[in-house]
Amino acid sequence: MKITQGVFFTGYTTVKVKGKFPEFFFNRCSEKGIMLWDIKKIDEYTCQANIKLEDVSLLKQTRRNTDYKISFEKRMGLPFWLSSLLSKKPLVIGFLLGCMMIFLLSNMVWSIQIDGVTPEIEHKIEKNLDKYGVQFGAWKFNIDTPSMMQQKLLTDIPELLWIGITENGTTYHLQGIEKTIVEENIEKGAQHLIASKKGVIVDMFVEAGVPLVKVNDFVEEGDMLVSGLIGQEDKEEAVRAKGEIIAETWYKSQLSIPLSVNYNVLTGEKKNQYAINIAGFEVPIWGFGDPDYKKIHTETYNKPFYLFKWEIPLSLTTKKLWEKEEFEKARTKDEAVQAGIEQAKKELREKLHEDAEFISEKVLHSKKENGTVKLILYFKVQENIVKTQPITQGD
Repeated sequence: MKITQGVFFTGYTTVKVKGKFPEFFFNRCSEKGIMLWDIKKIDEYTCQANIKLEDVSLLKQTRRNTDYKISFEKRMGLPFWLSSLLSKKPLVIGFLLGCMMIFLLSNMVWSIQIDGVTPEIEHKIEKNLDKYGVQFGAWKFNIDTPSMMQQKLLTDIPELLWIGITENGTTYHLQGIEKTIVEENIEKGAQHLIASKKGVIVDMFVEAGVPLVKVNDFVEEGDMLVSGLIGQEDKEEAVRAKGEIIAETWYKSQLSIPLSVNYNVLTGEKKNQYAINIAGFEVPIWGFGDPDYKKIHTETYNKPFYLFKWEIPLSLTTKKLWEKEEFEKARTKDEAVQAGIEQAKKELREKLHEDAEFISEKVLHSKKENGTVKLILYFKVQENIVKTQPITQGD
């Protein structure tokens, strides 16, 4: 390792020594532990060398009670550079103000670009962005993250199927996809209507085709409900059968429901903490210390700083500390049964068509066991059981 490594940051100077045999003075300095380098002999009575700024006082002590004269020729390193710079206050102030303005302007919104949607939807997006505070000249640290804005836009504008938001320096670029209703222009071929499951028919509406069943008939899965063949046997014509056959169907569910349930509630009390994140190291700037809450729910948001369009390794971290309370609620057997019915209905709805309607439910079996209630439930549902079957040649 070089002996001069790091001397720029601590500072160093060039010292000139005059007297008889100046080399002896430098030897004496070395014995005192003073670091010397770039030693040069100018003439018979003069030598010069570089020394660290921190060794100047020791050098002066060494010169005492001697006939040598010393003078300092050059001053180099960060301390001297800063001292020189600070002597030019107008230049320093102007430079700092310029950096501050560049930093502020680099962290404001100067452009919002919206692509992929119609002018009508674009206007709705702009209106909502304005409501969120995303507008020309807005301070970016008062704006939600792109992911949060995406969720808000999808909720507030039902016509949007998807929207992506990209933050690029001072520009927000939004790419949206609208929901479209695809109309089926091509008429499909001839078909029958058959039962997708077993049930008892309670209502029917046939738009095209020959109905083969009537209300109150019991049908099995695969039974033909409406024929797509009309006319006499010798003059049959195949058509596209259309209609709805509403039947009463049945479902059985088995599940276990706990007699006690734990849930968390946010009281509304919160404390905000702010920190500057420098390359992964957080420096707190406001809201020191955790609040005196028994339970805490923490939400963390990170807003990067930009210089022009480039993200720099500096960001503002905001932590929202919410007071959280945990509750344990004991349920009676009847309450557990009711919760089980609602849960089973919810699970069934995910499998049924949205037009399906629950008619009734019945508890076939319920038993308390190991802190739970085991249930067997029976549901009656009314739903459209139609399924299409293409008519092939020879039917």
